[in-house]
Amino acid sequence: MDKACVLKHKVLESPLGKMELSGCDQGLHRIRLLSPKTSTDPAEAPAAPEVVSGPEGTSEPLMRCAAWLDAYFHKPSAIEGLPLPALHHPVFQKDSFTRQVLWKLLKVVKFGETVSYQQLAALAGNPRAARAVGGAMRSNPVPILVPCHRVVCSGGALGNYTGGRSVKEWLLAHEAAQAGKPDGGVLSQGRTWLEAAGGTTGSQGADRN
Repeated sequence: MDKACVLKHKVLESPLGKMELSGCDQGLHRIRLLSPKTSTDPAEAPAAPEVVSGPEGTSEPLMRCAAWLDAYFHKPSAIEGLPLPALHHPVFQKDSFTRQVLWKLLKVVKFGETVSYQQLAALAGNPRAARAVGGAMRSNPVPILVPCHRVVCSGGALGNYTGGRSVKEWLLAHEAAQAGKPDGGVLSQGRTWLEAAGGTTGSQGADRN
């Protein structure tokens, strides 16, 4: 972390429970789920996330992140028109495979879609690095914004998630319902990404739907 960073914090009340946003004036550092709710039914989402912390703990990156999360939970169609907060956690400040994977995931795998660990490894330039992709997901300091919940196993299993399986299930169900994709867009779109990246898709062609 840059020694000049003075971290500020904002706590939001979300459909998943309290979330803490941490960042400096240069960018967002972390999104952390503080108290996951035992009931994670997407239909129970409140009208808007409540800001628990006071204005003295705010900065532009935190405000942008709060606005983005508000849209994510309550008006996903508005996400594309919102600016992303700058990211200033150390993992985004140094060149590494983890950084490359997280940026590729953020830019390519959109709301309502999923990709496998192996497909994401190929998109990041190393098709054999599926295990390293799993490590990158565990190192993700800004979940939901960088959507590690959209990375699933090739066989269709959800795979692990730092926030817990129930949170991953909620996020995928929320996105699938909002995007009108009962299957969450699982895997078939990933094959198209591989083709676009110049990779191979095996004997099966990409789903053209």
